[in-house]
Amino acid sequence: MALDMTLPAPRRISNSLKRWRLRAVALVAAAIGAVGLAAPAQALVQIDITQGQVEPLPIALPSFGSTGGEADLARQMTEVIANDLKRSGLFRPLDPASYVDQTLDAAAVPNFQNWRAIDAQALVAGTLTREPDGRLKAEFRLWDVFAAEQMIGQQYYTQPDNWRRLAHIIADAIYERLTGEKGYFDTRVVFVSETGPKNDRTKRLAIMDQDGANVRYLTRGDDLVLTPRFSPSSQDVTYMSYSGGVPSVYLLNIETGEREVLGNFPGMTFAPRFSPDGRSVVMSLQQEGNANIYAMDLGSRRTTRLTNSASIDTSPSFSPDGRQIVFESDRGGAQQLYVMGADGSNPQRISFGNGRYSTPVWSPRGDLIAFTKQSGGRFSIGVMKPDGSGERILTEGYHNEGPTWAPNGRVLMFFRETQGAQGGPSLYTVDITGRNEMRVTTDTFSSDPAWSPLLD
Repeated sequence: MALDMTLPAPRRISNSLKRWRLRAVALVAAAIGAVGLAAPAQALVQIDITQGQVEPLPIALPSFGSTGGEADLARQMTEVIANDLKRSGLFRPLDPASYVDQTLDAAAVPNFQNWRAIDAQALVAGTLTREPDGRLKAEFRLWDVFAAEQMIGQQYYTQPDNWRRLAHIIADAIYERLTGEKGYFDTRVVFVSETGPKNDRTKRLAIMDQDGANVRYLTRGDDLVLTPRFSPSSQDVTYMSYSGGVPSVYLLNIETGEREVLGNFPGMTFAPRFSPDGRSVVMSLQQEGNANIYAMDLGSRRTTRLTNSASIDTSPSFSPDGRQIVFESDRGGAQQLYVMGADGSNPQRISFGNGRYSTPVWSPRGDLIAFTKQSGGRFSIGVMKPDGSGERILTEGYHNEGPTWAPNGRVLMFFRETQGAQGGPSLYTVDITGRNEMRVTTDTFSSDPAWSPLLD
């Protein structure tokens, strides 16, 4: 069940509290009224993410209280919420050992002085209980510690096996209330799982929660799979597979497992990327020694050629409004980034730094383009504005590649290859400041990540 709801505004809440969509399957939520208390006249805490550098907000998350023997599950839920917020780079969960109050009742007013003493600016109090019908009920309140005011309060009901997703949704609600923007924790990532020796890897398509949990395999590993891409409008994925040595492009529905062939493309150089409305894909096909970019309408399967040059044009990616496409090309003598109209008109070079640029991906916000840059034997992940200005390197290493955006455009995931016979790729995230890089732990080598849109 998915509900649209507007949360009632607590007293003196800022205008940044926006309408938000509750995203959960078989999950029900209700707003909790503000607890009455006398509040000092101070502005509510809020993170201004329009700044170039954001100091992480100190936030306290004592373990959710519990009844009915749910203490372990309550602790795990709290850990998932804290880890989600920490990975964003905007929050600094405080060490639980510093807490004066180790447990809080979600229905009671906290002793704010105890939390001010450890410099907590925001506080989350929650309770997890099991209902007579077997469902879990989770309720939480987000408090501004220095203003001594409730910022948001919610309660949710869900089946026990859905607890991790419930934790992600709570983290999204906290993130949105404190930043004014949508969260991205209730999402998934499709990637290529790699096993076996380095010179003979088995590559399977897999999917996981954005934090690396709940890995599920989508292909058996009989055929090589490469470069999966999520649709921005549904839970569909395109990917390349070499069956019988012939590269084919498949469209896979994650929920139903239904798979269909988009086409066999012997000259394909990169898997297709979807248009913002999910109705078409753009791809690069190689013919007679050069590669050009084509668009395919998914309804009619009709292809339209967008570039016509003697160079190699590849790795196309739509802008979020669907009006432009960024791609890489060696038409200037080396791999550089170009932007053109969605119909192939007026291509303009936007990258002019030293080195070679590749794998451009337009941010869902439209304000940045992520890329891979190779220079001096190192691979970097960076961002630039759509006109090429403001280039910034976020991270570099022996071999970094394949950036993909979180749906709110503030975090990137990529893969990093390690050297040596036993080396292989692993997944990492980095925020757009470049200050918060974290590894996403998986049981196998992992590459080619693609971030999903928010779940319904």
